[in-house]
Amino acid sequence: MSLTITQVDAFTSEPFGGNPAAVCLLPAPADVAWMQRVAREMNLSETAFLVRREAGGFDLRWFTPAIEVDLCGHATLASAHVLWEEGHLPPDAPAVFHTRSGRLSAELRGGWIEMDFPAEPAQPAPAPDGLAAALGTEPAYVGRNRFDYLVEVDTRSTVERLAPDFTRLAGIDTRGIIVTAGAESDGLDFVSRFFAPRTGIDEDPVTGSAHCCLGPYWQSRLGRDTFNALQVSERRGLVKVAVRDERVILSGQAVTVLRGELLP
Repeated sequence: MSLTITQVDAFTSEPFGGNPAAVCLLPAPADVAWMQRVAREMNLSETAFLVRREAGGFDLRWFTPAIEVDLCGHATLASAHVLWEEGHLPPDAPAVFHTRSGRLSAELRGGWIEMDFPAEPAQPAPAPDGLAAALGTEPAYVGRNRFDYLVEVDTRSTVERLAPDFTRLAGIDTRGIIVTAGAESDGLDFVSRFFAPRTGIDEDPVTGSAHCCLGPYWQSRLGRDTFNALQVSERRGLVKVAVRDERVILSGQAVTVLRGELLP
C-alpha cells in the first residue's frame, strides 16, 4: 500500500520560504530503521511521522537525515497544517501530539498556527573550546539547555554575516548552536540562526524548538513576555513567541508545496 507524503514550508506564508518538512501519516507504527531511511531520502532537516491514537491525538516522531530528535517545532507546525488541510481534523479542533518531549498541541487561529511547547531555558555556561573560532565571532553571552548552546552576539548584522566553520562546530558536543542578537526595528524583537552539523544539518532555516530557549532568554533580557522573532537564514521565517510560565506558545504560518506517494 502506498502512503501519502506531504512537503510543507513552515513558518512562512509563501512557498519556498521558511523551513521545509515532510509529513507522513501512517496507518500503524512503523519500523524505526524504515522511518530513518525515508528521512534520509527526503533529505530535509526533519521528516515527521504520525500515527492516530484510538483514544485521541497522534503519536508524532521527528527524524533528520541522520538521527531521531526529541523536539522539533517546524515539523510539528507542518504536521498540524496537514491534519487540518487534508481533513484528518476539523479546523476548529486542536491537534494533540504525543512525543518524546511530552504532550504538545496546536490550534488554528486566524490563519496562524499556535503551538504549546515546553520552555527550554538556558543557564549560563562556559564557552566550549573552539566555539568562537568556529563561529568567527566572540560571544557576548553563552548558555546551555538540555539540547543546545545559546550564544548572544553584539548585533543583528553579526548574526546575518556569520559564515561558520561547520567542521569545527560538529566537534562540539551538542545538538546545535543558537546564535541570537536583539533587533529593535522592523517590528522585530530579536533575530537568530541555528547550526546543527552534528545532527546532519549545517544550518536549519527556521527552528521552532530553538525559540523554546530564545523566548525565556529574551524575556529575562527585555522584561517582556511576547516577541516577534525572525530567523535570518537564507530562507528566513517569522516566529511569534509568548512565554507562559514553563510553556512557550510559538505561532507561525505554513504552506503546502508538494504532495506525493511513498511506494511499497
